[in-house]
Amino acid sequence: MNSASHLPLGAFLKARRAQLTPQECGLPETDSARRVAGLRREEVAQLAAISVDYYTRLEQGRVRASAPVLATLVRALRLDDDQQRYLYELAGRNDDRPRRRRPAQRLRPAMRRLLDQLTHTPALVLGKRLDILAWNPAAVALYTDFAALPPARRNYIHLLFTDPAVRALHQDWNHDARDAVAALRMEAAADPDDPELARLVGELSVQDTDFRTWWAEHRVNSAGYGTKHYHHPLVGDLTLDCDTWAGPDNSGQRLMVLTAPPGSPAHDALRILISWTAGQETGTDRTKDLTR
Repeated sequence: MNSASHLPLGAFLKARRAQLTPQECGLPETDSARRVAGLRREEVAQLAAISVDYYTRLEQGRVRASAPVLATLVRALRLDDDQQRYLYELAGRNDDRPRRRRPAQRLRPAMRRLLDQLTHTPALVLGKRLDILAWNPAAVALYTDFAALPPARRNYIHLLFTDPAVRALHQDWNHDARDAVAALRMEAAADPDDPELARLVGELSVQDTDFRTWWAEHRVNSAGYGTKHYHHPLVGDLTLDCDTWAGPDNSGQRLMVLTAPPGSPAHDALRILISWTAGQETGTDRTKDLTR
């Protein structure tokens, strides 16, 4: 390979990371002084979920970037349309550049109807990347007020790793979080070039050591059912069956429902929890679609 032909790509990457600050990329503050302005190589590598060695060789023109890596760099370096086109041209991969934005995820009307009929059990509609597209009041009572969250933060795995209340809800957080990472791995296999998935993985890799470790394990999990053990601050311990059904239209939307056997302590506690929170205002629009 003629590495000289890839030096302009390295120069562009280096110049672009110099234009960004850690704060605007969501990176934690560090006490160490920076010799030069902008992001360090290791920080770009973390945001893009690639190794520091690979990114270093990419800047030095010693390796040719793959299309999936370019897609992650677009998000990590916050490139606009013109910069993205320029990046792909420098990498010699114009044919691999995404030609159009992915359509926004829209809640299927049938899923909305199903959700509205589930009045006594928590239920969520999950989309691609485990985005939370819709929920019912019982899910708010169990988890959190989803409508109060910015749309970009309505993601099951993001809440599991970054929201203290949601994290504390899970009695066996390690088990549940690791399973969620494995489910996200399945999502990555289905659409490896998804820039929003790359952004999510990069952000959580930087913020959480456990996520970074489990993501590197390449463990996968597509189970549609299981048991969840919760400890709710209002009603105590809850053991709930978790079942997930996929939509028939290949949209990636799934209905996740949490139930307990009638007459069980968890069933009674769940009914008390839902009755306590019934009628409370939980935001402006609990069914607002994500526009990502």
